[in-house]
Amino acid sequence: MIKLITLLHKRADLSREQFIARYENGHKHIGEKYLRPHASRYLRRYCRTIDSAVLGGDELPADVVMEIWFNNHAAFDAAMAALSTEAAQAEIIADEEQLFDRSRMVSFVVDEYESDFT
Repeated sequence: MIKLITLLHKRADLSREQFIARYENGHKHIGEKYLRPHASRYLRRYCRTIDSAVLGGDELPADVVMEIWFNNHAAFDAAMAALSTEAAQAEIIADEEQLFDRSRMVSFVVDEYESDFT
């Protein structure tokens, strides 16, 4: 399993509720359009504070943690190729500019290790 994780911050002029609604009712469909043939899961995990003493402050590391799961490297490579086309980039960037602070985006691939608590 290959996971691409992106930390995303909303535009400052959007409330948390507006941001989630705009992502779930609009932007996610663009992602699905390009990812559906390649990814096995496309998740958005919306962040919120709990106790600032626990987190070490009031600022969140992201407003949403986006995860895209791929079953193998071939699927990952095919998705990256689909997302990198000129047409896909134009569509994605135009929509991202209405939703995210693009200067703060961070993406990375993770290798997972899981503890068995059974």
